[in-house]
Amino acid sequence: MNDYLDLFISYLAVEKGLSANTRSAYSLDLARYLDFLEKIERHKPSDVGSADVASFMAALQKLDNGPRSRARCLSAIRMFHKFLMIENYADSNPATIIEAPRTLHKLPHFLDGREVDALFTACMGKRGEDLRDRAMLELLYATGLRVSELVNLKLREVNLDSGYLMTVGKGNKERLVPIGESARVQVAVYLDTVRLLLDPLRQNPHFFLSRLGGVMSRQAFWNIIKKRAEMAAIRKNISPHTLRHSFATHLLENGADLRSVQIMLGHADLASTQIYTHVTRERLKRLHQQIHPRG
Repeated sequence: MNDYLDLFISYLAVEKGLSANTRSAYSLDLARYLDFLEKIERHKPSDVGSADVASFMAALQKLDNGPRSRARCLSAIRMFHKFLMIENYADSNPATIIEAPRTLHKLPHFLDGREVDALFTACMGKRGEDLRDRAMLELLYATGLRVSELVNLKLREVNLDSGYLMTVGKGNKERLVPIGESARVQVAVYLDTVRLLLDPLRQNPHFFLSRLGGVMSRQAFWNIIKKRAEMAAIRKNISPHTLRHSFATHLLENGADLRSVQIMLGHADLASTQIYTHVTRERLKRLHQQIHPRG
């Protein structure tokens, strides 16, 4: 069965265009699934029945895997067996009738306007890393990019004159996102000073560079935002995704329509964007309780 897994992962890359991170997650989930099938002596696709998939899902629950984790695993299993059918390695998909675990939607954490300003103020120094960090944080908040989209951004994908950038998101889908005046100013300063010194001939295609002139990693930026949040005395547990959540929440609070926010975030499904409407409703409810005389 592991031979089929290798073929499936290649299929995800070539035919589906899924990212390396998504393929890695599917591979880990399916490796556990195939180990389980091996133990119960299901050696061929035709050996596997719906009861076997249900038994595996029950085993995950006993191991205290949360509903979100189990739902993701079942999704991988369904796609794997669908692939086996497409390639004529199997006649049916035993995972089709298995009901996915119900997941509770966790409301995303976000910063309020004061906290966003404090985060930017923490980068007010004149050193190269201060200017770079300010530009990265401003751009992340202005566009709602994922951290992977930010660190993989290329010079050719940013047009400061028109105020737009092009990014490649999940599923290799391109989208156009407006930048905004404040971020444009900070990004221009970074380009004309810090980046020009690090890569004067523009030989590196990446937009944001490390202090040694190399490609900025996701982990490096994660450390940057943690450091700047600490300097800003922000007590919330902050991550790069916190600014993406803040971007979406603040847009909706100020009157943006859901469809526009969905496009800017690069969500394939509007349901993924609708969680931010719950955030704004919860915030309005708290404000009402705090301010209204009979709240």
